[in-house]
Amino acid sequence: MIRFSATAFALLAAASAAAAPISETQVNVADVSKAGMPGKSYLAETSIAAPVPKLCGIITDYTAYPGFMPNTDQTKVVQATESYALVDMTLKLPMGKIKKYRLRMEPKSTPASCHLAWKLVPQPELKQEETIADTSGYWDLQPVATDKNKSVVKYYVYSDPGPVPMGLGWIVDSLGKDSLPKTLEALRAKAR
Repeated sequence: MIRFSATAFALLAAASAAAAPISETQVNVADVSKAGMPGKSYLAETSIAAPVPKLCGIITDYTAYPGFMPNTDQTKVVQATESYALVDMTLKLPMGKIKKYRLRMEPKSTPASCHLAWKLVPQPELKQEETIADTSGYWDLQPVATDKNKSVVKYYVYSDPGPVPMGLGWIVDSLGKDSLPKTLEALRAKAR
């Protein structure tokens, strides 16, 4: 189970409250990075004209991620239980950069809500340049209070790619803030 500190939840709540109203046509992204942390944290949110169960089905179909998640080239479920799945991810980044890592995905859903948390599972067999240092995050889907056929979608991600060579800082952005709006827009398109 992924646990966030009270400080992390306070940051997320502040970012969510400070963001513009939830829109059906755009994605709001807030930088909620904590000083002193090696990576970056972002919270994105939008409203999508689809019910929670439909969206939950999309985000928990890990093998379909290459079809809508930016930079995701391959996924493979290596273990699955009722409470979690271990998923090997391969990212294909610009300039031929490839990154591999394993995530522990923990879905929790009810008929009215869906929450999918993930965290990095270390793979000692991967060299530092083949993988990322750390990532964690979650999807949180809730129905719009006035219309159960629409959902409020929140997507939080912490990403630390590890050592980045001088001049390649864009890798950090492509794994974080740049990919969030693309991910939520791709989810919106897939739900149509």
